[in-house]
Amino acid sequence: MRTTALAAAVFLTAAAGVPAASADNGNGAADGQQSVRDAAAGKGNPGKGGPDKESPGKGSGKPDASEMLRKKVTVKNVLRHLDALQAAADANGENRASGTPGYEASGRYIEQQLRRAGYNPVRQPFSYDQFELSGETFEQVSPTAQAYVAGTEFSTMSYSGPGDVTAGLTAVDINLGGNRASSSGCEPEDFAGFPAGNVALMQRGTCSFEIKVDNAAAAGASAAVIFNQGTNVAGDDRTGLLNGTLGTELSPIPAVGTTFALGEALAGTPGVVVRVSVESGVRTINSFNILADTPTGDADRTVVVGAHLDSVPEGPGINDNGSGSAATLETAVQLAKTKTKGGLENRVRFAFWGGEEDGLVGSRHYVSTLDEAGLAGTLLNLNFDMVGSPNFARFIYDGDGDAFGRTGPAGSDVIEGVFEEYFASQGLTTAPTEFSGRSDYAGFIERNIPAGGLFTGAEGLKTPEEAALFGGVAGEPYDACYHADCDDINNVNRTVLDQMSDAVAHAVVTFALTEEELRGGGQGARSVPAEYDYRGHLLRK
Repeated sequence: MRTTALAAAVFLTAAAGVPAASADNGNGAADGQQSVRDAAAGKGNPGKGGPDKESPGKGSGKPDASEMLRKKVTVKNVLRHLDALQAAADANGENRASGTPGYEASGRYIEQQLRRAGYNPVRQPFSYDQFELSGETFEQVSPTAQAYVAGTEFSTMSYSGPGDVTAGLTAVDINLGGNRASSSGCEPEDFAGFPAGNVALMQRGTCSFEIKVDNAAAAGASAAVIFNQGTNVAGDDRTGLLNGTLGTELSPIPAVGTTFALGEALAGTPGVVVRVSVESGVRTINSFNILADTPTGDADRTVVVGAHLDSVPEGPGINDNGSGSAATLETAVQLAKTKTKGGLENRVRFAFWGGEEDGLVGSRHYVSTLDEAGLAGTLLNLNFDMVGSPNFARFIYDGDGDAFGRTGPAGSDVIEGVFEEYFASQGLTTAPTEFSGRSDYAGFIERNIPAGGLFTGAEGLKTPEEAALFGGVAGEPYDACYHADCDDINNVNRTVLDQMSDAVAHAVVTFALTEEELRGGGQGARSVPAEYDYRGHLLRK
């Protein structure tokens, strides 16, 4: 038998920082329930053992529970939730970004649906500084006057400091030949002899953009331009427009990213003078996560099922990530109506994250509030971010690292296997996707919690091989409306949304019922790097 923690509870409100619900939520916890309000975040060691046992969900009639739940999780109901999120955006400035009335309306809808299903949803508030860009210019002043187009030829780095600079452009340790391997700007020595006051032209590669810009500023540069690397990397655009972030605080100098082609052209232009102008600042955003627990299941073995609820300011965010939120919500609603013999083995905590689009803020905040008992008692995290892309692929996070070389914490391979086996049983092809730090699983695997989930593609281009597997159009984005105003109710492929919603339901009930010890006693090794390629949707390096 697996080891069980002592019964004495460490209340989440005290030990893990999750507050009691505010009065306007109407969240009265039922007597005797272990709710988010007063339950332990997950105490004790999740047990000994390893992922080499039979896959969770096999035997004991548990696949029957999956079939029962999947029949109830209909695409009709998932689309009904998406209609409600679209209405929230329509009535509130056409978006559902964190800290806006559209996000508040979205949250109230989620809470209403959860309460009707018998849950006691709780808001977990948090605040953060959000980057604001009010103006941007990048142009060549001489020898040829040319203004570059924002969003096509250049992009201001998130958390770029403000400034308006016109100066000569000086290349810093760039490599335009061979394999174009570059550590441009990563070392202070790269700036030996740099003319103070000039704009530093640097190439993507090796270190973070933040390090490059900080080194440039320390060397006396007045601004920074970072161009893409120009290499061919499968699944990673290293030639197109560079959209990056400089961290969580404004940089000391203005900084923009650009394409490899433009960077190469500027580097080859003798005596070039450029203008870089950025009007930027930060403002404090008050947002919240929504958390809701099943009334049964061992709180020392909590399955956290998460999807981010916020959109970008540019649009309603129905695929990104209304789709994941709606599939998660409908699974929660129907799980509450599905009776399993003896109840659930493990507690399921449904989480709707805020602030994802600003750098995974809500999910990271949640993980940061967990004490050691809460971390040990989190069995795994399932993450669902964009599950209805129009030109879709059926991607599963690469938990065992065999495709991308980045292995998740021990147990992540088991999660991947559950999804692979499920889709194979349905006669549906899948492909792996990398743990790159682009979504809310990041905070969990940083703390050695197994994670996995599904993704149908964002702004990346579908390959010919993927088109052969999944259909659709090669060379076109998985979602041409990614982070745009056209990411509305018409921007969802209903077929893949139906397939992915069923897979969400299957994984949730499988891990809610399993007695498997995914984490090998909580001591499993991990090889996911401490620094990811992305912070949310923005490149870090």
